[in-house]
Amino acid sequence: MYRYGKGARYERELLNKLYDQGYSVMRGAGSGVNSLGPDIIAIKNGVCLSFECKAWDRNRVCLDLEGYEKLHKWQENTRFPAYLAWRMSGKGWFFIKLDELKQGEKDYSITRIRAMEINRQLGAIIGIEGMQHEEVG
Repeated sequence: MYRYGKGARYERELLNKLYDQGYSVMRGAGSGVNSLGPDIIAIKNGVCLSFECKAWDRNRVCLDLEGYEKLHKWQENTRFPAYLAWRMSGKGWFFIKLDELKQGEKDYSITRIRAMEINRQLGAIIGIEGMQHEEVG
């Protein structure tokens, strides 16, 4: 239950950051428990973004094959960009596109090092140039 509570807390953190930037946001029903869609959907001025959130303090984060396929299918059906949103303790949020995940035998994953090399922050996704990492993390 601790992991669910921690994940839900960080999902709400991201949801509030998007809301503060003027997005209409919702947390998906069943988020974190066998959901058929992303954890968070955010819409503003006709632009919709979707996020699968993870708050893991490991050297890599992964989506199991089924979770990845569901999120990929969501992205194909809706044409809304879908991101894996990884909340790293002490470092904030990093946003990974689905095609940046590496396919393995049992999952799709990305290492902490690779996510930090990509270094995609919320400001880059929502079009706020110069938005500092501290403001989104």
